[in-house]
Amino acid sequence: MTDRPLTPILDRVQSPADLRRMSDAELAICADELRAETISAVSETGGHLGSSLGVVELTVAIHAVFNTPYDKLIWDVGHQCYPHKIVTSRRDRIRTLRQKGGLSGFTKRAESVYDPFGAAHSSTSISAALGFTMARELGEATGDAIAVIGDGSISAGMAYEALNNSGSEGRRLFVILNDNDMSIAPPVGAMSKYLSGLNGKSPLHTLKDIADGVAAHLPGPLRAGAERARELVTGHQPSATLFEHLGFQYVGPVDGHDIPQLLSVLRAAKARATGPVLIHAVTVKGKGYAPAEGADDCYHGVAKFDPETGVQAKSTPNAPSYTGVFGDTLLAEARRDNRVVAVTAAMPGGTGLAAMQTAMPSRVFDVGIAEQHAVTFSAGLAAGGLKPFCAIYSSFLQRGYDQIVHDVALQNLPVRFMIDRAGLVGADGPTHAGAFDIGFMAMLPNMTVMACADEAELVHMMATCVAHDSGPIALRYPRGEGVGVALPERGDVLEIGKGRVVQEGTDVAILSFGAHLSEAMEAAKDLEARGISVTVADARFAKPLDTDLIDRLAADHRALITVEQGAMLGFGGMVLHHLAASGRLDRGLAIRTLTLPDTFIDQASPADMYAEAGLTAGHIADAALGALGVVVLEQKTRA
Repeated sequence: MTDRPLTPILDRVQSPADLRRMSDAELAICADELRAETISAVSETGGHLGSSLGVVELTVAIHAVFNTPYDKLIWDVGHQCYPHKIVTSRRDRIRTLRQKGGLSGFTKRAESVYDPFGAAHSSTSISAALGFTMARELGEATGDAIAVIGDGSISAGMAYEALNNSGSEGRRLFVILNDNDMSIAPPVGAMSKYLSGLNGKSPLHTLKDIADGVAAHLPGPLRAGAERARELVTGHQPSATLFEHLGFQYVGPVDGHDIPQLLSVLRAAKARATGPVLIHAVTVKGKGYAPAEGADDCYHGVAKFDPETGVQAKSTPNAPSYTGVFGDTLLAEARRDNRVVAVTAAMPGGTGLAAMQTAMPSRVFDVGIAEQHAVTFSAGLAAGGLKPFCAIYSSFLQRGYDQIVHDVALQNLPVRFMIDRAGLVGADGPTHAGAFDIGFMAMLPNMTVMACADEAELVHMMATCVAHDSGPIALRYPRGEGVGVALPERGDVLEIGKGRVVQEGTDVAILSFGAHLSEAMEAAKDLEARGISVTVADARFAKPLDTDLIDRLAADHRALITVEQGAMLGFGGMVLHHLAASGRLDRGLAIRTLTLPDTFIDQASPADMYAEAGLTAGHIADAALGALGVVVLEQKTRA
């Protein structure tokens, strides 16, 4: 971070066209100012700071060389796009980042023409860039496509598929590999080691240049024989990189923080490329801000902070987080049962597995950004006799759905799916919302699906998962802190498919699935203040349903309200299906299913998002009153 006060150079940038009118020296100064502006803005909003600081120079150089938005710049994941947003006509709104009604924390097509493709999950950029490329080749009015992808993201299978397809097509396309040796967690596996080896080579040389230099010192006959043998076996020239084998021209490694070097390489590539080009840029996550560079996670995701010291604002939690309770409980269960292992897809910290990873490194497997592999790997672990806990965010688990169906459910393997970030998640917005897992998991034969109402229930359900060896089981829990209940010393194994009645009443029954039980209890208080007697029940299981409990609630009450932190056709849909199949809907029962609406809800606080979704305690009470035929005059004013 520069100590120089902000100069007018960044103030001259209203759009990338202004960058293209600057000298190289001015662009270097602009990059310094852009870094300072990014730090200042994120200190007020929180967000993904380290990744954004790592691409400041890349952002300036790409926009200065390419003709965006006609040329399509596609950021993989998109969490590094804050500098991009500042120079693409959004600087005046950058301090609304991740706030209600403000800028998204990721790229978003609806937000700007400079965001040609939205992203928040990894490894999609090369596929999208190839799509734009082929649209250009077929006559559409679009220019070059430039995908910027990180070393963690490029290790995922989808990125390899896109590289292979791009090389096969052979069309002009630019992939910039942003190699900072750090995804959310340090990258793992052979690709990481391969890229690290490339980093040690001289800048601006291809590996072919280097290897040819070595080969030149061999005796003539040996040199010629070695080259012929290599070509016969591989079909490629000697010393080609992996990317060259896939059909790309490889350039690098390049210093991703050296503006003159970046400009030179990008200009040369733009002028000369006829086919796909991969430019390997080596960067530092958190570059230019000492607190970020010195942090273990390089300030990947930060709360609001003091820009002078880097000290983040910390709120005092009222209760431990669900993720933390999961991590502590799993470690305790692993100490009691040596068959318990854990699998994460590059998120040991985010999923609560860091403590177990430290204590039992041989029993925690970080497979990198590869959810499909994580699921099938877990299936193999289960088939081998272990008890795998596959901990993946709900929105990321979507990426491994075929593997859940084919490799786990079909074979009835006892994989324990720990579905973190279930429901609405706040500032990360709709791309990270865990809206769909209830439906897509519960529809599968052999699958058991649970959701905890509070952190104590989470402990009990963890014990249930450890004991459940008869097939796959899924446990969903939300982001954030629990409700503050006392935690048991050790969880009890629950009876599969059985819920519980929390309070008894006679007029209306509220059947909650998951962490909205506290809202159901608040709604019950509201209704009871109006003289309405309320039963509140915690379903615990979406599959198998507790049909005995549902039948009793239906028989003994005038109205039944189901509540869940998930999309339509989830838990409520399954309850309706059961009641219809059993003929109970013909007996005058009024039923309402409260779910997330059929829309994507933009970022805000979780409370604001649930208010927009119609899932507050007030909305639950209004639904019950409506089902009972009571006119709700204040319904439009519900928060």
